[in-house]
Amino acid sequence: MSAGYGQLPVLTDMNLRVDAGEVVALVGANGAGKTTTLLALAGEVPVTAGQVRFDGKPWAGSLEQRARGGLRLITEDRAVFMSLSVADNLRLAHKSLDEPLALFPELEPLLRRKVGLLSGGEQQMLTLARALAGDTRLLLADELSLGLAPIVVGRLLRAVRAAADRGMGVLLVEQQIRNALAVADRAYVLRRGRVVLQGPAAELRGRIGEIEASYLAAEAS
Repeated sequence: MSAGYGQLPVLTDMNLRVDAGEVVALVGANGAGKTTTLLALAGEVPVTAGQVRFDGKPWAGSLEQRARGGLRLITEDRAVFMSLSVADNLRLAHKSLDEPLALFPELEPLLRRKVGLLSGGEQQMLTLARALAGDTRLLLADELSLGLAPIVVGRLLRAVRAAADRGMGVLLVEQQIRNALAVADRAYVLRRGRVVLQGPAAELRGRIGEIEASYLAAEAS
């Protein structure tokens, strides 16, 4: 597919696949097109050529319509309601709190606390709990690790890996390639809106130095 904003093309001739039960990492420097890829797949950015397919069929419609089919999108800004409690945030997405709390027991003692009073890591756990619980079939996650301590990042990525092991498909955008490849099955490297490298994560883990030097250096947006 190709996609962009108005007359500004961002993605060109992109082909990628996410299967059920796997984590696929999407890595690249700032401005490579990672976030635009997620937004195009979610129906938030127009696809100008090619198409998005889900279960082998063309997938059109808004983000809300795609969400009814099992898509969840996590953006960099953490889609939670800061003025509401943790419990109320969970209830907006799920009738029962049992499943999200089973995924992140750390949230149980925080249920009555307003989200705006949580740490960044706790807010991201809440965001991920809302996204992973329920009938989610495909998760698109943008920079889960942004601004968080390594121990929290590890906790979040383990939850993503466990969700894939239960059958969910995950497309994970990460600027930190080591974090991404630690939990991924496969990976794509983007540069200026094109896939320039792809392969099994186990193979790419042995080429991290080369990938960082060749593809992940800062580039103009």
